[in-house]
Amino acid sequence: MSETGVSEKVPVEQIELDRLNPRIRKFLEMYDGDPTPQQIFLALGAGNDEESEAPTGPTFQKLKQSIITHRGIIHPIILNRQSDGTLVCIEGNTRLALYKDFLKRGVDGEWEFIPALVHEDLEDTEVHAIRLQAHLVGPRPWDPYSKAKYLHELRHTNDMPFAMIVDFCGGRQSEVMTFIEAYIDMENHYRPLISEDGAFDPKRFSGFVELQKPGIKKVIAETGHSLTDFATWVHEDKLKPLNTVRLLPRILKNKKARDVFYKKGARAAEMALDKPKIDHNLQAAPLDQLARALTNKLDALPYDEFKDLRSNPGSDTIGALLEVKERVTEFLREFG
Repeated sequence: MSETGVSEKVPVEQIELDRLNPRIRKFLEMYDGDPTPQQIFLALGAGNDEESEAPTGPTFQKLKQSIITHRGIIHPIILNRQSDGTLVCIEGNTRLALYKDFLKRGVDGEWEFIPALVHEDLEDTEVHAIRLQAHLVGPRPWDPYSKAKYLHELRHTNDMPFAMIVDFCGGRQSEVMTFIEAYIDMENHYRPLISEDGAFDPKRFSGFVELQKPGIKKVIAETGHSLTDFATWVHEDKLKPLNTVRLLPRILKNKKARDVFYKKGARAAEMALDKPKIDHNLQAAPLDQLARALTNKLDALPYDEFKDLRSNPGSDTIGALLEVKERVTEFLREFG
């Protein structure tokens, strides 16, 4: 950042919503005047990770009630004072909208001024950096679809260098690339299936993230299917839960499982797959021994065998290794 912002209490009526924010802009195009706080909250993707909560449901109400109860916000919003003196909220639009709404409706409390960190005439790249830090790696993250949409816009609309996007996101290059590719696939193949924009379900984005894993697209093509077929399976809940996407290579290459999948979905098709035989002595071994044995096995893997696996990313072996990776990662999260 070119300079440090200054902490101030700023009159809310002097602050404009961030009309260039890709989340809010859609709503500004759909409605006359400023969007409501609920619409902004929905547009920004906040609270959408939990399927049990509606986008404007409990999480939004908790935020609203917390601000009323505490007579204000804990974290200052972030403003950019542009060269013409206009104050634009680049982080904290929902909280600003709530202050404006409380003031307009005469809610009990002092809502005329809002705590803010004010920057002077930020460059576009600095504005993007603040958004990325606040919503991709910060304490108030956007849902995955909204992150991907923003990353795609920075890369393909704003022509921001990929290396710069990765730097802003903390160096997670593979995740950035995966999110952008998943967003492109979802927009190109899933959205056209939806007759009304309101039926578009951003929570299905995780299925398109799974689609980017090694070998899945290749097997879809090799078995005579298309990405539109994949999007249709997602839309029709054939791939539910969405992590069953990882089973597609095995399902599509197995006629019996494939026929079950077409009729009943991936979870039922999984039951039709041949279960691999597991050595009972191996299964009884302690976890540390199994982990070390796998490490040693990978270290000693002959190069020819490695080349064979690399040329066939949809193989059962690669599928099993990917499943181990995900299970171990999920397991280790419990230990911080």
